[in-house]
Amino acid sequence: MWSRYGVSATRWWPDAGRPDFVPQPNAMRPRRRLRLGLRARVTAAFALGALVLSASMSIITYAAARQSTLANQSAAVLRQAYVNAALVRSTLRSPGADIVGLLGSLDTVPGSNSVLYDRGRWYATSLGVGQDAISPAMQDLVVTHGAPARQYHQVGGVPQLEVGLPVPEVGAAYFEVFSLQDLQRTLRILALSLAGAALATTVGGAVLGRWASGRALRPLGEVAEVAAAIAGGRLDTRLETADEADLATLASSFNQMADNLQARIEREARFTSDVSHELRSPLTTLATSLGIIQSRRQELPERSRQALDLLIAEMSRFQHMVTDLLEISRFDAGAAELSLDEVPLDEVVRQAVRVTRAPDVPVEIGPGATALVVRVDKRRIERIITNLVDNAYTYAGGATMVGVEAHEGQVRLVVEDAGPGVPAEDRRRVFERFSRGSTGGRRGDGEGTGLGLALVTEHAHLHGGRAWVEDRPGGGSRFVVELPASGP
Repeated sequence: MWSRYGVSATRWWPDAGRPDFVPQPNAMRPRRRLRLGLRARVTAAFALGALVLSASMSIITYAAARQSTLANQSAAVLRQAYVNAALVRSTLRSPGADIVGLLGSLDTVPGSNSVLYDRGRWYATSLGVGQDAISPAMQDLVVTHGAPARQYHQVGGVPQLEVGLPVPEVGAAYFEVFSLQDLQRTLRILALSLAGAALATTVGGAVLGRWASGRALRPLGEVAEVAAAIAGGRLDTRLETADEADLATLASSFNQMADNLQARIEREARFTSDVSHELRSPLTTLATSLGIIQSRRQELPERSRQALDLLIAEMSRFQHMVTDLLEISRFDAGAAELSLDEVPLDEVVRQAVRVTRAPDVPVEIGPGATALVVRVDKRRIERIITNLVDNAYTYAGGATMVGVEAHEGQVRLVVEDAGPGVPAEDRRRVFERFSRGSTGGRRGDGEGTGLGLALVTEHAHLHGGRAWVEDRPGGGSRFVVELPASGP
């Protein structure tokens, strides 16, 4: 059986496990037929095979048992009828024979009744079985034509076997009527038993198929689990095939792919971190130089002042981007750590709003959230609020409300705006790095770096929470960060 080892990573990628994913609509997408899963199909195949096999065996068994039983019973009745016919012939040769006594002395098969025709008169051992119990065709064949006969016949819905033997020496005919009702009942019980056995075999086949498919597909299930773990950010998760030699090639290839993927991601993360670190020193030098030039701004011509303002704005944006890249690289390296403190969340949110580019945005504290003390990393919570408010300022004309809500053991940080909103197909993509959704081509003053919402997601996940965007009632967007009230 395959097992996982080395699962030590603690971070998740920003787009893994997020519930705000909305698939892109596609009106031209053809309808897909509902198909059973692989395990269900294997189980159904086992059950169908068991049903066909058990039904075939039941039909064959029933037909053989019916044929054999009827043949044996018919042979027994026929043998006894010949014996009784010989006794009738010898008795009727004697003058003044007692016919009633004769019929009473005959030995018959259990369930059989005797009927005697003698010179135009009919005699029977039972009041319920007489001439009427014998079909006219049988009477004509035996009595009129003097030929022995045997047939299956129904009287009053009851099946019976009729045997007729002519006794021409004394002008008589002997009949035996054997009721097949008990035999029919026995065959019915046999049919029900075989049907029950077939049903039990089918259920057993389904159970066996379920068990066998579970064992056969267990390695694939573990492959899926490991793949999901890798997709979620636990890049050092691997497969082991100590007990599955037949799947060693698949596991080896999968692990090699995971190794290559991990190496590439780590290489890119190191590159980002190294570049960000290397840029800090020249950026600091440039910022200092621009500060010196800014201090003598009044001595510059008007066009030079405009160029200086543009350069200072771009330098500020560049510095923010480098700072964000350094923060992202810490998440990628798994080096991000929480510094947890118990703080009143409403006060932290108010303080964070005051240092944003929109310090006058109203802050609303929902029921149950007033003076709510939570265990969080205060710096990261402030960064979440700052990034969300700045994002609204940049792309939606500013935030209209910042809120704190309590919801089923969770706390929610909410930032609303009255902008154009985020299309459903962009609601997952806006939380990706360097993504600005459908506004990606729009540039203007104070444009963001494209990392703000990605950092919001990383900070939320580090606290054991999540982030998403939804429509704001009345128009606009509503960005929500949900965190556990009890802390990570």
